[in-house]
Amino acid sequence: MKNILLKSAQIFVLMAISNFLLSVLMLYIFDLPGGSFGMHPVFVLMHCSIASFIAFITVVIFKKNYYSVLRVATLFQTIYLIGLILSGLNPFGFDAFNTFSLLIFINSFIVFLMMYLLHLWYSKKFNQNIS
Repeated sequence: MKNILLKSAQIFVLMAISNFLLSVLMLYIFDLPGGSFGMHPVFVLMHCSIASFIAFITVVIFKKNYYSVLRVATLFQTIYLIGLILSGLNPFGFDAFNTFSLLIFINSFIVFLMMYLLHLWYSKKFNQNIS
């Protein structure tokens, strides 16, 4: 992909949807009560949308600095984690909400790891095509 704006938009959408789906899966696996935690995946999706918008504006402004998948994913991850911390999610504690917060942070690192593996696969594939 030559166009950095298109590539970054795809990465932001993929990371936002992955965070949303992992939070839904987390609610299902850990059988958390729907009355207390049912709307949290929607809030995660809204938060990811806001982080994507801010990150996309940053990529538009500083287009020459964000040329790889890993840099764009790192930008999204940084904005997303800062937003989670500012929203008041505390992953350190012993009640159900703090456990959910910890799992949201773990989900974001899993999504970032997926993007890193995508970066490795993309760079390896790209290097094979050049040779």
